[in-house]
Amino acid sequence: MAELTQTEVYSPRSLQVWRALLNWLTFFYQIFAQIITAVGQYPLLSSSSSSSTTSTSTHHFKPLPVVDSTAIESPATVEIAAVLDSPVPADEAHVKKLTVVLDLDETLVCAYETSSLPPSLRNQATDAGLKWFELECVSSDKECEGKPKINYVTVFERPGLQDFLNQLSEFAELVLFTAGLEGYARPLVDRIDVENRFSLRLYRPSTIINGIPCVPFSAGQPHDTQLVDVILPLLKHLSQQKDVRPVLYDRFHMPEWFQKQGIPASGWSM
Repeated sequence: MAELTQTEVYSPRSLQVWRALLNWLTFFYQIFAQIITAVGQYPLLSSSSSSSTTSTSTHHFKPLPVVDSTAIESPATVEIAAVLDSPVPADEAHVKKLTVVLDLDETLVCAYETSSLPPSLRNQATDAGLKWFELECVSSDKECEGKPKINYVTVFERPGLQDFLNQLSEFAELVLFTAGLEGYARPLVDRIDVENRFSLRLYRPSTIINGIPCVPFSAGQPHDTQLVDVILPLLKHLSQQKDVRPVLYDRFHMPEWFQKQGIPASGWSM
C-alpha cells in the first residue's frame, strides 16, 4: 500500500515535468528552424575557396556585386530626362527674334545745346556721376555764307544705358529711332554705340509702331533706373511672345492714348 500511495503521489508531477521539457524542446526546434530558413535566403559573405591548393587560415571573401550607377534612375532623373527629350511645341519653336525700336532722345540720352545748358543742372548731373560728352552737330540751318551751321551739344547718357544695350542685344535685334535729323543723331549714336549693336537707324520722319511709353529722362534725374529695372524685364517678356501686340495693348492701351493726343489712326497701327 505504501508503494502504491507513493506512486500515486509522484506520477502526475513527473508527467508534468516531461510535458514541460517536451514543450521547451519543441519551442527551440521551431526557433532553430526559422534561423536556418532565414540564413538560407542570404549567401554568406565569406567562404573558403574549394579550388585553392594552399592551406591557409585566411578567409577569401567574395566581392559584393558591382552595381552600375548609371543603370539606376531615380524618378527625378527620369522626369528631367523626359522633359529634355520631349519635343518643343510647334507654337513655341517658331517664336521669331524680337525686334526692338528704341527712341533716342529722353529715352536713351538727353541732349542740350551747350550754350543754353544751365550751369547748376550741369554740375548736378556731373557731381552725381552721369556719363556725358560734347558733340559738334551739323544743323539744317545755314550760315550767312551758305555754309552748314555747327551746333555744340552736351549729351548725358541715361544710367545703365550700356548694360541695358548689352543685355538687350543678346535676345533682340536693335533698331534706333529718333525724330531728330541725321546730322544731329548720327554722331551721337556713333558715340553711344561703338559696338554697332543697332542694326538699323531711323531718322525723321520714320514712324514707330507698337510703342512702349517711357518716363522721359533729363540731366536732373541722375539716379533714374527705368532702362534696367522697368523696360528691360518687359522686353525680355515680349521676346518670348509670338505676337507682342496683345500684350502691349493689355498693358498700355496705346490706341486710346493716341486718340486722346489727337494723332490720326493713319499715324499708328496695332
